[in-house]
Amino acid sequence: MSLSNHYCALLKHCHEAKKVHCHIIKAFLNPETFLLNNLISAYAKFGSITYARRVFDQMPQPNLYSWNTLLSCYSKLARLSEMERVFDAMPTRDVVSWNSLISGYAGCGFLVQSVKAYNLMLNDGSFNLNRIALSTMLILASNQGSVRLGRQIHGHVVKFGFHSYVFVGSPLVDMYSKTGFILYARQAFDEVPEKNVVMFNTLIAGLMRCGRIEDSRKLFYDMQGKDSISWTAMIAGFTQNGLDREAIDLFRDMRLENMEMDQYTFGSVLTACGGIVALREGKQAHAYIIRTDYQDNIYVGSALVDMYCKCKSIKSAETVFRKMTRKNVVSWTAMLVGYGQNGYSEEAVKIFCDMQKYGIGPDDFTLGSVISSCANLASLEEGAQFHGRALVSGLISFVTVSNALVTLYGKCGSIENSHRLFGEMSFVDEVSWTALVSGYAQFGNANETIRLFESMLAHGFKPDKVTFIGVLSACSRAGLVEKGNQIFESMFKEHKIIPIHDHFTCMIDLFSRAGRLEEARNFINKMPFSPDAIGWASLLSSCRFYKNMEIGKWAAESLLKLEPHNTASYILLSSIYAAKGKWEEVAKLRKGMRDKGLRKEPGCSWIKYKKQVHVFSADDRSNPYSDQIYSELEKLNYKMVQEGYKPDMDSVLHDVEDSEKIKMLNHHSEKLAIAFGLIFIPPGLPIRIVKNLRVCGDCHNATKYISKITQREILVRDTARFHLFKDGTCSCGDFW
Repeated sequence: MSLSNHYCALLKHCHEAKKVHCHIIKAFLNPETFLLNNLISAYAKFGSITYARRVFDQMPQPNLYSWNTLLSCYSKLARLSEMERVFDAMPTRDVVSWNSLISGYAGCGFLVQSVKAYNLMLNDGSFNLNRIALSTMLILASNQGSVRLGRQIHGHVVKFGFHSYVFVGSPLVDMYSKTGFILYARQAFDEVPEKNVVMFNTLIAGLMRCGRIEDSRKLFYDMQGKDSISWTAMIAGFTQNGLDREAIDLFRDMRLENMEMDQYTFGSVLTACGGIVALREGKQAHAYIIRTDYQDNIYVGSALVDMYCKCKSIKSAETVFRKMTRKNVVSWTAMLVGYGQNGYSEEAVKIFCDMQKYGIGPDDFTLGSVISSCANLASLEEGAQFHGRALVSGLISFVTVSNALVTLYGKCGSIENSHRLFGEMSFVDEVSWTALVSGYAQFGNANETIRLFESMLAHGFKPDKVTFIGVLSACSRAGLVEKGNQIFESMFKEHKIIPIHDHFTCMIDLFSRAGRLEEARNFINKMPFSPDAIGWASLLSSCRFYKNMEIGKWAAESLLKLEPHNTASYILLSSIYAAKGKWEEVAKLRKGMRDKGLRKEPGCSWIKYKKQVHVFSADDRSNPYSDQIYSELEKLNYKMVQEGYKPDMDSVLHDVEDSEKIKMLNHHSEKLAIAFGLIFIPPGLPIRIVKNLRVCGDCHNATKYISKITQREILVRDTARFHLFKDGTCSCGDFW
């Protein structure tokens, strides 16, 4: 081997080009051009473009290869201005020169410049088009989603006879697949006689993206020499198309074939496990991941957290999350969303704050999720702070964040702010409209709810199942039976939406609240399935209000069969018996509850003051300000009686003297919370109360009197809706 060849071999394998360069300077007075070209390539390979350029500038006679090598360096390093200057200065050019220029632009995603360079190459005419340029342009068209450019290049592929080449066929299939032209992709695939595994994988992924499950399945099972990418493409495709069970089964088969798996394989199967709440299979996948190198992979860790959260195994999700050595915004968001979806809204807010301490900035999905948790907590103060953060960070421009804020203000009873924010949004979608419609529905403003719903339709937006739940619930709370019935029928007749349990429950509630109990019974008997617990409880509650023993007993027995340990049937049926004075029947029901170990969920109300939540239960004296609270209640009771207030004895389910009943009513949890608010919340600000049960008739009546006497706005959110008490009236119109 000659000395020059010896140094060329060293440059290919040595990581220290400078040392070899020093030896070359000592060994040669005038190194050969091909040796210097190898030196330029070595410097370029390790990113030392300055030294590569210096060697080039000192060459006495650089040849075309020298120019192309330097040109290729500037492409690879995205130094486009230097690349252009080198290309313009070249004394001669060949196909490699043009390919380097086109690839340089394409690598940076510069569509216009790439097309311009490609067209200049075509117009040069000194040589024919080559497969590298065609492949580069097809990849660019695919990445940019430009089917127009892709079809032009496809024409050149056919014209110059490259349509049967696998090197061109693969990017052609990929381009058509990613742009949704799956038939053209299949045609391009079929035109290549000798296909490689990459072409199969590309077409499988494309077919899955377009929902062509059967075609993809057949191609996969007919394919010879499947690799791990083939299996992963199928698993991911099944997951993307909602075929989660098939994805899990295929993952099991992939393990039996001892195929190598990567983060995308694990991420897809974990998503499938979460999709169908397959906790057992999810744990099996987790056990397999532990035996691989992907246990500490941030992508896989995030997918594990998400899977456990969706399977309602929140403790396992926390364990995985804590053990993750590296976390990004996706990891934190997965845990945050998991808390919110499983009813741990306070923990969701807390983990958002922890995320900030670690310097992880939220994206729009993270911020939208934590705002949703504030909405579930009815925490207007914290939600408003996140609103400010959204404004400062610019994330308010994302529809996910704005929609969450519209929902927040609606759920916190600040419907004016909800509507104002909706009006300020530069872009709204179906979720935006549904959030506003649902906000007005929960607030009890049926007319505005229906007006917004009709406006939504007029603007060309399609309502979904959630939208109809909001509109139907608004109709039920306002007693608009005919209108609600009309909207219910339009749901499946005009909008082709199949009603689910929630819609039928709204209709049961619609008939029941209006006192049309016989119609409610007939409606239930015609339903395609039996009502859920909420439906039966709604009917039973109305039977209590209208004192209908017959239908009430039927509803209670049905509810007990469905949920034997649900105390609602016992409590509501007890109310019906108590209203009729049948105390022996009440005693039997209570004994039945005791025998089964059932206890009525205690009613409680809470109010937030200076970032602290004060919780009250009936006859509660645990609050440090109890003496002031009870003193305030005594004053209020005296003034209320003077205004004409009379306690509702039917709200007491005990056979005791009237004086004892009055005492029980006076110390209900929401009254204690209201008294606290009157003492500590400054005048001019509304008093906001949240209750875990439905407001009883006596408290509802009493709060109207309190609002009139004190001239304060009192907002109570119970399990059914918002009640805004003002000047002796309630926004629900006494219909709740």
